[in-house]
Amino acid sequence: MALQFDTAEYTGRLERLTARMRDDKLDAVLLFAQESMYWLTGYDTFGYCFFQTLVVKVDGSMTLLTRSADLRQARHTSTIDDIVIWVDRVNADPTMDLKNMLSEMDLLGCRIGVEYDTHGMTGRVARLLDNQLTSFCQIIDASYLVGELRLIKSPAEIAHAERAAALADDALDAALPLIHAGGDEAAILAAMQGAVFAGGGDYPANEFIIGSGPDALLCRYKSGRRKLDATDQLTLEWAGVSAHYHAAMMRTLIVGEPSARHRELYAACVEAIRAIETVLRPGHTFGDVFDTHARIMDERGLTRHRLNACGYSLGARFSPSWMEQQMFHAGNPQPILPDMTLFVHMIIMDSERNTAMTLGHTYLTTAEAPRALSRHPLELIVK
Repeated sequence: MALQFDTAEYTGRLERLTARMRDDKLDAVLLFAQESMYWLTGYDTFGYCFFQTLVVKVDGSMTLLTRSADLRQARHTSTIDDIVIWVDRVNADPTMDLKNMLSEMDLLGCRIGVEYDTHGMTGRVARLLDNQLTSFCQIIDASYLVGELRLIKSPAEIAHAERAAALADDALDAALPLIHAGGDEAAILAAMQGAVFAGGGDYPANEFIIGSGPDALLCRYKSGRRKLDATDQLTLEWAGVSAHYHAAMMRTLIVGEPSARHRELYAACVEAIRAIETVLRPGHTFGDVFDTHARIMDERGLTRHRLNACGYSLGARFSPSWMEQQMFHAGNPQPILPDMTLFVHMIIMDSERNTAMTLGHTYLTTAEAPRALSRHPLELIVK
């Protein structure tokens, strides 16, 4: 089997999951999130764009229901022994196959948790699932059960996060010589992604973000490339990826002489990140991190230019997003604990002056001060 971790790691994860299931009085859970299946068993595929689910019983037994295209994928990349195939056909309803399988697993009338809030669960699948199971068992929304377990990283996971961060640094190193007047966004993007691949990394769970000129104010990838002007701004958000574990970074780089507004916004970003480093530790919450960010931005008159979140947890993720479920936003009570990998970003988009400024990288939390995983300082990069 092509496993990223040793069997003891997977055994420990299963034990943590079944312990939580017992606490929540769940007889079984239906995992639809690909990252949940990957974390628990090593199962590595993009087949979650079709119907599939991993059934985990509280006794630790597991059965995967998937398509024939993923049979060998599951056998080769996971610890799953019991694999059931539903057949592609006209008017197929794999939730009926699932109900029959659950019946054979002696789960009729039981409390079953379901991961609803995931990209592997479409609205149509949710409706079909509820239609089949409402009278079969008691359904519990368990969307965040595995996600909460995944927040704390093991030493083996931290090693992948550190490798991912090194790859993110390599990507920036590859981009810097290409960022100048006349530089081509296409060449910059190719160099960054190429550096990750050349270092043995993976595709990211979402596209790298690149935008210059007016597009530097966008927070998402868009199609289309341009060449840099003699005076320009370039926003990049990217991640190094190792065994699907992500370490993200974000920068707005300046070509030519930075404007006074660029320097003003950069100063706000640095002040906010340094203040966040004092609360990014046990004894504080994700909400405290956001409140620190918001206070500094608001004191500088930047309320309408900032976002309503300033980062999130990172880990092993699959398309379409490398963001984990827990984010730094107002009121989030999630405690900050040691051994979390957390991406802190400052994003200021002043549309009135067509000025962008971003800054961010990934931290590993400890019992005390957080440790930045990037080797690059948080300085303003001017080319």
